[in-house]
This record gives sequence, structure tokens and C-alpha cells, in this order.
Amino acid sequence: MNLPLKFIARSERFLKIIFGASLFIVLVMGGVAYKYIKELSKSIDDVQHNYQVHIALERMASALKDAESGKRGFMISRDSTYLEPLLVSSSAFDNSLKDLEELTKNNPEQQKNIAELKIKVDKNIEIFQKTLELSTSNDFDSPEFIAAFREGRQTMNSVRFKINQMTAHENDVLSLAREISSKRLSNAPMLVYYVLILSLLILLLTYLQITKNLKILKEKNELLETFKKSTIQSEIISKHGNWIWHIEENIYEYSDNLYRLLGEEPQSFDPNLDNYLSFVHPDDVEKLMEHVEEMMENEDLPFIHYRIIQKNGAIKHFKAYAKLLVDSDGHKRLLGTTADITNEIENYRLIEKRNLELERSNKELSSFNYVASHDLQEPLRKIQTFLSRLEDKEKDKLSNSGKLYIERIKSSSSRMRSLIDDLLQFSRTNKSEEAFEESNLNILLETAKHDLAEIIGDKRARITSDSMPSMKVIPFQIKQLFLNLLSNSLKYSRENTPPAITITYSLTNASDLPKIKYSKFNTYHTITVQDNGIGFDQEYAEKIFILFNRLHNKNEYSGTGIGLSICKKIVDNHNGYITAVGDTNTGSTFTVYLPKT
Repeated sequence: MNLPLKFIARSERFLKIIFGASLFIVLVMGGVAYKYIKELSKSIDDVQHNYQVHIALERMASALKDAESGKRGFMISRDSTYLEPLLVSSSAFDNSLKDLEELTKNNPEQQKNIAELKIKVDKNIEIFQKTLELSTSNDFDSPEFIAAFREGRQTMNSVRFKINQMTAHENDVLSLAREISSKRLSNAPMLVYYVLILSLLILLLTYLQITKNLKILKEKNELLETFKKSTIQSEIISKHGNWIWHIEENIYEYSDNLYRLLGEEPQSFDPNLDNYLSFVHPDDVEKLMEHVEEMMENEDLPFIHYRIIQKNGAIKHFKAYAKLLVDSDGHKRLLGTTADITNEIENYRLIEKRNLELERSNKELSSFNYVASHDLQEPLRKIQTFLSRLEDKEKDKLSNSGKLYIERIKSSSSRMRSLIDDLLQFSRTNKSEEAFEESNLNILLETAKHDLAEIIGDKRARITSDSMPSMKVIPFQIKQLFLNLLSNSLKYSRENTPPAITITYSLTNASDLPKIKYSKFNTYHTITVQDNGIGFDQEYAEKIFILFNRLHNKNEYSGTGIGLSICKKIVDNHNGYITAVGDTNTGSTFTVYLPKT
């Protein structure tokens, strides 16, 4: 994987590379400087060496001149004092020759020149001795003396020439050494300067990066400190503590809040297994030790539950969990979390208790349903039967007030029967555990219309509907939904105006549902029931779905105020929504949204 350049530039490895490169460049620069300094020192040594060779050659030439001058002075004056410089010059010449041999021992050409020079000097001394012997007899005009004198002068000239040749050679060597050294040394300052500038730039960039990283590190340390404090607060609020088991060292670390969960002051005892087990409930010690042994063997700890006893005698329920963490150095640690779930256990037991109470209430409700469907309707049927007999046999004997009372009793008993039937119906819709089935909604609608055929015919109602798909529903409840919505539209129709009811179908995205921000379904079946009845004021749109809530006087419109409550309960059972929109004397629209699964 290619890491981003920005990330690489911030990495510790990158900084190490930069430091290594800088150190390498500095070392190279030092090596180059050392090399040039060494070459400069060598050049100085060469100059010094050449100077010493020149001095030796000059001494040798001077010794020859002194010897030549002494010889001539003796020959002219016959004074033996002129011969003393000859002995001194001969000794100086020998010393200079030895110095030259030592100084030029690494120069084969000069060694060759010295050998030739030595031959010439020996020959010159031989001729000098010969001319000196001939001069003692004052035979200066003899051909033999003249020939020896000339040969001596030629030999002396050849010696001087050889010395000059050796001097010129040394000058050439020195000039070449100077030229090479000059070329090298002329580039050295600029090269060292550039290398130094480059090293400084790299070190400056490294310093800036380190400064930036230190700033980031400081910010992260501050963030970690804030996170640490937040974690401590979170531990206290959520009643949990953290612990770490260092596997290789077999040592533990406990957070402060873990001590608090045990009812102790933070860090009040050594964090080890034996001290912790002293708080565990005696009945749970063996089970917990089995989990600990499995943890040490598998280096993992799944969720476990156990109890502890605080020093004040309070029993707490704990839940623990741990996961293995291996750092970059290969060290293994088990990071664990221990939570106090006492409240959860107590709430669970409370829920169990309430569930039992709810089951008991459901049984009582079932008993009520039975009573409502049998025992309550039985005396009601007798009341209606006796009223019917009384009306058939004693009607003529009753006064007008008696006849009015009988009509009111009949109306009240009918309303009582409708109320009991609607309550039974509502109680049935409370049961959402009925199985969902793939059902054709068109058939369920037609069944509901068939049940209302008589009132539809009496009011000359016109009902139109779109084709609807099959879907998974509770068939009985959806049929009841259509029945109640149609009944509501028929019941609250305008006088002398035939009801016109329109049922449409469409699909709606969850994001387009009114007043619904979050939904676990993406699409909803949308069924709309619209009528041209008396409508209602929109401010009552939510209240009409409340049980026993009526917008009209019972003398104006019959009903118990339960029908629309049943509709809402059915839609809730299907995880859907129902809305109502009304306009007084224009009509009402009920929209049902059922999730598409």
C-alpha cells in the first residue's frame, strides 16, 4: 500500500532517514575536507622537500665554485691557504650529495641524475688533481696542462649543467604538484560551502518537522489527557472499571473506578488476582477461577457474570469482558472491562415481575372479554326481549310518557350492545401476535363492502377504488380497517347528498412521509380513503383516534367513538401510520401507510 507523502513526512521513520542522511552528508563533508587538508599538507611537504633539494643542489654548486676558486688562487699565487677551501668544499659536496640521495630516494629520475652527477664530480676531482700536479712544475704552457685545464672546465660545466638540470626537474615537479593541488583546492571551498548549506537546509527542515511533530504531540497529549479525564468520568457514570493483564510479566493494572466498584479507595491494595478474588461471592469463586484459567490458557475472556461482596455487605453483580492486544514490539496484553450490572439485574427482575402482572392482566382481560361477550350480553338480550313484549302487549295501556321511556330504554340498550361489540372488537385488535399472511387487499375490501351492503344501498353511496396489490397482513384486521373507514364515511355523510367514497393506492418513499423523520422501512403502501361527508375541523385531526372520543353529539350521529381507535390500533399492529385531513362540510381524507416488506 502506498502511504500518502504527508503521512510519510510526519512519520518517525522519515525523521530517522533525514537524520541519517544529514549525518552521512556531514561525514562526507568532513571526509572531503580532510582529504583536501591532507592534500594541502602534502603540497606544503612537497614544497618543503623541493626547497631542501634546491638547497642541497645550491650547496653542491657552491662547493664546486669554492673548489674551483681555491684551485685557481693556488695556481696563481702558489699560496697553500687557497687549498684549504678545497678540503672544506669536498666535505660539503659529499654531505650535499648524501642529502640529495636521501631526499630523492623516491624519485627514480633524480636518483639517476645523482648517479650521473657523482660520476661527473669524480671525474672533475680526478682532472683537478691532475691539473694541480701539473701546476706545481710551473708548466702552464705545456699541451698536457692546457688539455687537462680545458677538460676540467668542461667537466665542471657538465656538473653545473647536471645540477641545473636536476634543479629544473625539481621545479617541474613542484609546478605540476602546485597545478594539481591548485585545481583541487580551488574547488574545495565551494564544494564544502555547498555541502554545508545543504546539510544546514536538511537539518533546518528536520528541525521544523520535529517542531511541528512536537506541537502535534503536545496537542495529542492534551487530547489524551482530556480523553483520560472523560474516560474516568465515563467509568464513574456508567459504573464500569478497566483492567490490564500483562501476560509475559503476569501483572495486573486496575483503574481507580474498579476499586470504587469494589467499595474501596483507588489503589488501596495491590492489583493482583488473589486480592481481587477476596471480594468475589463464595458461591461464584470456583466458577470465576475456571473462567480465569481459560483466560490465561486462551488469552481471551468472553462475557462472564459473577457477584462480589463489598465490605459493607452489599452484593453487586458484575459483568467482565477482555480482548487481547499485541503492540508493535510483540508484547501481549489483555485489556478488560468490568461493569456493575446490579441495576440491570434488578430492572430485569422488575420487568419479569411486571410481565407476570401483565400476563395476569391479560388473563383478566380475557375473562372480561368472555364476560362482555356472554354474561353482559345475556341480561341485555333479556332487557330487549322484555321491552319488545311490553311494547307488543302493553303499548296501548301506556301513557305517552311511558312510551317515551320505553323508546329511550330501547335506544340505550342498543347503544349498550354497540358499545360492548365495539369494545370486544377493540380488544381483539390489541392482539398483534396473529400471523401475517399474503393477502389480496381487493378481496378484503370487497368483503367489507359486502358487510355494509344494506347501508350502502340505503344511502345510495358510490364507492370507487384502485386496484391494490397483495401484501403480508393480518387479514381479519385489514378487513376491519376497511369496514370501519367505510362505516365512518357513510355515517358522517351530508344530509340529502349521496356519499361518494374514493379509495386510491400508491407507493410512498419513507422520506416523503409526513411527520416521520426516521423509519426502518424504505417504502410504504399508501391507501387513501376520501369522502364528501360533513368533514371536521383540522384541529381535531389527532383527537379523533383517541378511544371514546366523539366530535358530535350522540343524538346527532350514532356511534361509540371506538371505530377510528380500532383503525389506528390495526395500523400500529402493522408498523404503519394513519393520518386524517378534514374540511368542514367538504369531506375528510384518511391515509393509511403500511410498510412494504
